[in-house]
Amino acid sequence: MPNGTPPAPNAAPNAAPNAAPGTAPNTAPGTPGANGQRSERRGPPPGLPAGTPAAPARPPIAAPLPAAPAAATTPLPARDATTQRGRIEDFRGKRQERTEGGRTIITEPGRVIVRDPNGQSFVRHNDVDRFRYGARDVRVDRQGNDTRTVVVRPDGSQIITINDERGSLLRRVRRGPDGREVVIIDNRRHGGSGFGAGLAAGMVAGAIGGYFVSLPPPVLHIPRDRYIVEADGAPPDLIYDTLTAPPVEPIERPYSLEEIRYSPSVRQRMPSIDLDTINFDTGSWAISPDQAAKLQVIADGMNRAIQHNPQTVFLIEGHTDAVGNDVDNLSLSDRRAESAAELLTQQFGVPPENLTSQGYGEQYLKIPTDGPERRNRRVTVRNITPLLNGGEANAAPR
Repeated sequence: MPNGTPPAPNAAPNAAPNAAPGTAPNTAPGTPGANGQRSERRGPPPGLPAGTPAAPARPPIAAPLPAAPAAATTPLPARDATTQRGRIEDFRGKRQERTEGGRTIITEPGRVIVRDPNGQSFVRHNDVDRFRYGARDVRVDRQGNDTRTVVVRPDGSQIITINDERGSLLRRVRRGPDGREVVIIDNRRHGGSGFGAGLAAGMVAGAIGGYFVSLPPPVLHIPRDRYIVEADGAPPDLIYDTLTAPPVEPIERPYSLEEIRYSPSVRQRMPSIDLDTINFDTGSWAISPDQAAKLQVIADGMNRAIQHNPQTVFLIEGHTDAVGNDVDNLSLSDRRAESAAELLTQQFGVPPENLTSQGYGEQYLKIPTDGPERRNRRVTVRNITPLLNGGEANAAPR
C-alpha cells in the first residue's frame, strides 16, 4: 500500500465520502493529502462473508465508460515475472485529470481511472499488453469502428482480440497452428456490429451504460468457507473444486466482461479463492520468488480446468487496504492483479488468454479498518465462465 495521509481518527470504516469528486486545488491527482475523497466502501451484503463485494449505488451517469488505454504493439521478450520493478510513486507525476460528462477521468501510463459523482471509481487497462511477452509478432488493424489485434506466438498460434472504439472487449479467440479456433470470450451476444450497439438492441433491466448491473445478493446454500476459500493451507482438490464450482444461484443470461468487471452483484454468483499467501511490499506490485512459488497450486488447478474446458476464463482481482488515497489504490491493485496474472503465465504456463484481471483498490475490505491490514492486501481468483456463458460452464460463448 502506498503511504499517504490517513483518514480522520474517528472516521467510520465504511463511511461514504463527503467530498465532491476531484482533487484538491494545486494537488496532483491521486497524491496523498488530496481532498480525502475515497471510493465508496460498503460492508458485505447480509448473509455473505466479509470481503464479499457489496453492490454499490446505481451510478448516476448511464453513459458508457471512457475508452480503455490502447494496447502497445511491440512484442516483448519472455521474462521472469518476479524480476519486474515499479512503484506507484513513479506514476503520480505523470497523471493527467479532466472532467468528461460529469465524471472525473485520471490517466496515467497504461491506466485510465474513472470517478463517478456518487463516489464509485473504476480503473481500466488493456489485457493485450500482457499477451505481448514472448510473442513473435503483434498486428493491429481496423474493422470499421472496431480494432483487431493479433498476437502471434513462436509456435504460430494466435490470440485474436477484437475491441470496440471504447476499448471494450467484443471477442477473443485462440487460433492454433492448424487453424482451429477456440472462442474464449464473445460479447457480441445481442447482435449488432459493436458492443454498444448490441446492448442497445438487447438491453436488460438493471444494466446501465453497458457495464453496471444491479442484482439482489445471492442466498448461499454452501458453507461460507467454500464460498470464499482461503488459499493458505487449502488442499489441491479444494482449490480445483472451487475453480470449477458452479454458480451459487442460477444465471439468468450471459454477461459481458465489462458487466462482470464492474458489477459486484454479478461476481457474487461465483465462489472465489483469496490468495492470502501472496504479500506485496508497500506501494509495489512486484511478487518475490518465494511468494511466486505459493501460486503453484492455483496454477495447477487452473491448467487442469482449462485442459478440461479450453474456454475457461478466470478473473484475477486485486485489492488493497485503506491506507493512502483511492487513485493510488486503484492503480496499485490493478497492477498487482496483472502481475499475478503475468506470473501465472510466465512461470506456470497458464494461457494468458484464459485470464483477465481487474483492480478494485480499497472498495471491498475484508477487514473493516482504515488502517494498514495485510489481509486486505490480497489477490482473489474466481472462474467467470458461467457468467460469460449464461450459467453453462462448458457452453460455447453465445
